[in-house]
Amino acid sequence: MGSRIRAAYEKRLAEGRLTADPGQAAAIDALSRLEADLKRRGLFGRRPDVRGVYLHGPPGRGKSMLMDLFHACAPEPKLRRHFHVFMAEVHGLIREWREGDRAARQARFGQSKGDDPLAPVADLISRRARLLCFDELEVTDIADALILGRLFQALFDRGTVLAVTSNRAPDRLYPNGINRELFLPFVGLIRERCETVVVSGERDWRIDRLARSRTWFLRDQRPEFEALWAELKGDAEEAPTCLTVLGREVRIDRTVGGVARAGFEALCGSALGPQDWLALAGRFHTLFLEDVPVLDAARHMHARRLVTLIDALYEAGARLVVLAEASPEALYVRGTGAFEFERTVSRLNEMTAPAWLSRTPAGRQDDDPVPGVTA
Repeated sequence: MGSRIRAAYEKRLAEGRLTADPGQAAAIDALSRLEADLKRRGLFGRRPDVRGVYLHGPPGRGKSMLMDLFHACAPEPKLRRHFHVFMAEVHGLIREWREGDRAARQARFGQSKGDDPLAPVADLISRRARLLCFDELEVTDIADALILGRLFQALFDRGTVLAVTSNRAPDRLYPNGINRELFLPFVGLIRERCETVVVSGERDWRIDRLARSRTWFLRDQRPEFEALWAELKGDAEEAPTCLTVLGREVRIDRTVGGVARAGFEALCGSALGPQDWLALAGRFHTLFLEDVPVLDAARHMHARRLVTLIDALYEAGARLVVLAEASPEALYVRGTGAFEFERTVSRLNEMTAPAWLSRTPAGRQDDDPVPGVTA
């Protein structure tokens, strides 16, 4: 039987849903090899050793799309998660083990003895899925860094296989992190247990798509707004992201990799401020902001928060897609700070123009973490 992922990829090329990109060819070869290896049977019913795949390269080169295709074509049992979501689940399982009594542990994990939670957590995960598919592997949290080596050694010992995407090469993960030397065994495991493949075509497909589309939508253009969101996120599963800012949690309910979607009231109608916007702009390269109303003098604080949000996105070089009740010029014309809002109007027009959307962001690179902010 031939490779299902190669056939699916070539079918999309033939249908015009994808454009041929030489930068993706090595990834298709590696994922086809992994698909075949996962179908092999070991002696006496044991899982054979299988080397996974670690795809890395600049944002927008199609890594998540390739992972979507691979997960759809790979044999069961399998699990597809954004890496931050997976680690949040792991920390939740560790907490359950530590806080649970014997009966609770037995019911959840099928075992109850021992003080170290990583072995029973690894047992549970490996029973659920032989193949773990991760998007956007990035390590910024010391709590993650300190357990990753031990956790994945336990998973590999149980026959678990990884397919991973990241903007960073393995050696560049958790750069300058606290106690990084304790994280390095995880880097060694990735290099040993995964084939590392660079996906670095010349074109950023995400930027190309945004540059061809309008990115300021009026209320009656919601179907177009939804279509652009669906196209950029592809088949990836939406998940919430929690940003820890100055000891507080800021939750963004709808995220896919480096793309976030949020309503105006959730962002500008709550007591969020400059540090929160900087964290948002540092974590996500693109924000879909929906349901922006026309503001009056009674909602001058909403307008002020919008100004601060746009300033943070602008300085970070982030990309913005907006669904609003009116054009930027008509959003806030009377009230405290209306004169100063004119600068925000100018920035909104600049940020939703093709020239902005097709430029390479200055300053922070898309794969660089924000100091002091964890996700």
